[in-house]
Amino acid sequence: MKTSNTILGIVGAAAAGALLGVLFAPDKGSNTRKKIKDKSKDYGDNIKTKFDGIVSTISSNGKEILEEGKAKFNQAKEDFNTLKDEAKTVKSNY
Repeated sequence: MKTSNTILGIVGAAAAGALLGVLFAPDKGSNTRKKIKDKSKDYGDNIKTKFDGIVSTISSNGKEILEEGKAKFNQAKEDFNTLKDEAKTVKSNY
């Protein structure tokens, strides 16, 4: 989690720096507002792309873990049924 917090902090600082740079640049208000709008859209798209990638990675890993868990459960179930059948055989022999 520390890495993701660091990355988020760096992205936030970059966005704040860009915003301050545009606000203090000697330009007309309409041009400044357009620049802010364009930069905000760019940063938003960039963050959305990164977030989608993270969610995709988590989803992919989660599916693998779930499948592995199901396989282990099924194996344990088969082992239990085998032991149960063996116990019935031993009991019927006595």
